[in-house]
Amino acid sequence: MLAVDGGPLQTLRIRGVGNEASDLRQHQRVKVAVLGRYMLSDRREYPCQTVDMSPGGVRLTCAVQGEIGERVVLYLEFIGRIEGVVARHTKGGFAVRLSATPRKRDKLASQLTWLANHEILGLPEGRSHERVVPDKPGVVLKLENGREITARLIDISLSGAAIASNAAPAMGSIVTVGSTPGRLVRVFEGGFGVQFLLPLSPDRFHAGMTL
Repeated sequence: MLAVDGGPLQTLRIRGVGNEASDLRQHQRVKVAVLGRYMLSDRREYPCQTVDMSPGGVRLTCAVQGEIGERVVLYLEFIGRIEGVVARHTKGGFAVRLSATPRKRDKLASQLTWLANHEILGLPEGRSHERVVPDKPGVVLKLENGREITARLIDISLSGAAIASNAAPAMGSIVTVGSTPGRLVRVFEGGFGVQFLLPLSPDRFHAGMTL
């Protein structure tokens, strides 16, 4: 996990937005696409990805929507632990109104500025997740046209996988790796890289990495 603190980062400007971190404290939303997990009041955890975020709120893409007003605890990559309540439902997820002290909001503003300036959002190479070689690398891929092919996992992380295959799906196409959907984000000689649409849970990842 990449640690980010406050301080000098608060003076950085967000390219394309034109506001400094101090402006973000007024709840300026920034498009961010970091992976994470969230816990609802039943204490069950689910994977998620952010759509946009400000120091006062965050919009998520996820499979399980909480109830309006329900407490949510979030664990986001590069951000850490934050919490709030479900403010509204959205297509494919929900928005959270964050509960944070002024000091915590200042830190979030600095973190968002840092993320935007370093252009690491959505890039597999920028992920901090551990990549490992699976014990059973054989996997079946399902392409967007319904075709199924056999391939080999080169390595895998919570957020994606490198796959050896003679097939050449189109860049940006959806590729289901076993039962885990992802998007093709890079091509290299003899294979390609897939970023999962939602991160694997740590339990699922370490328990044999069954996709």
